[in-house]
Amino acid sequence: MIEFHPVTRNIGAEVTGVDLSKPLEAEQVVTIRQGLLDHMVLFFRDQNITDDEHLEFAKNFGTLNLPPMDTSGSAIHVLDQTDPKGEGGDQWHSDNTFMKIPPMGSLLRAVMLPKVGGDTNWANMYMAYDSLHPSIQRLCDELYAEHDLTMSVSKAIDKGHRMDLRAMQDKNPPSVHPVVRVHPETGRKALYVNRSSVTRLIGLSRRENEALLPLLFDAVRDPQFQVRLNWRVGTLAFWDNRPTQHYAVADYTQRRKMHRVTVNAPADIDNGVPQGPGGVTGDDAPAEAAAARYL
Repeated sequence: MIEFHPVTRNIGAEVTGVDLSKPLEAEQVVTIRQGLLDHMVLFFRDQNITDDEHLEFAKNFGTLNLPPMDTSGSAIHVLDQTDPKGEGGDQWHSDNTFMKIPPMGSLLRAVMLPKVGGDTNWANMYMAYDSLHPSIQRLCDELYAEHDLTMSVSKAIDKGHRMDLRAMQDKNPPSVHPVVRVHPETGRKALYVNRSSVTRLIGLSRRENEALLPLLFDAVRDPQFQVRLNWRVGTLAFWDNRPTQHYAVADYTQRRKMHRVTVNAPADIDNGVPQGPGGVTGDDAPAEAAAARYL
C-alpha cells in the first residue's frame, strides 16, 4: 500500500509501499499523481533501479521531454559534477522555463554521491505568492515576464562546458509567461519567476524592474516554504515543476552523479503552456509600446 509521509508541513513527502523497478498498476499511478499534487515533491528511498526502469516509471506521468542543453539525444540527462559552484543549479529556479512549454515534472535519481554535501532544496511557490501583500498580488496577476536561457548557458560556458550559445539561442528564443501561474489541476496560484531565467517584466521601465523583480525573486527564500533532501544512493525525487522551485547546494568537491528525466503532462490534463489568471498565456502579453523605456 502506497503511503505518503510529510517531511515538512508545507512541502515534500517520502513515499513508501512501492517498488519502482516493477511496472505500476493504474491505481498506483493515480495515487502517486495525487500525492504529487498534494506535496509537490515526492522522495522515493532505496530504489536501486536501472535507467530503463527510471524511464518506464517517468512515462507513467507523461511524455518524455528531451533536455535542451543535452545534445546526447537521450532522455536520461546525466549531471556529473565535482565543482558545481556557479554552474546554475545553485540558484533558485524551475527547470527550463525559457521554453514555451516547460516540462511538467522532473525525476532525479542519485547514482553517486560525495561523502558530505550535495543536498537539494525545494520551495512551495503557492506559499511564495500567498506571502505577498494583496495589492502586490493583484499587480503580479496582470504582469508577464521574459524567460531566456542566456544567463544559465553563459554560466555553464564560464565554468568550462563546451556549448554553442548562439545556436542554443536560435533554437530556444526567449519565452514570455505570466508572472502568476495557475496550476491546471489544483487551480491554485503560484509565483512563476526565477532568477536563473527571468530577464525582465514586460512593459515596465528599467527602474520598475529593478525595484520589483528582486522582491519577487526573493519570495522563494523563506525557510517556511522549503524542504531539504539529504540524498542517498538509490533515492529518487519526483517534483512538480509548475508550483515549485529548487536549489542544488554546491557544498561539495567530490563526485556527484545524478540521472534526471523530465516529462510533459498528458495533453488531456495539461497542454503545458503556462497559464495565468483568467487563462491568459504569454501570447496575451501586451505589445511593448513602452519597450524604449526599458532600454
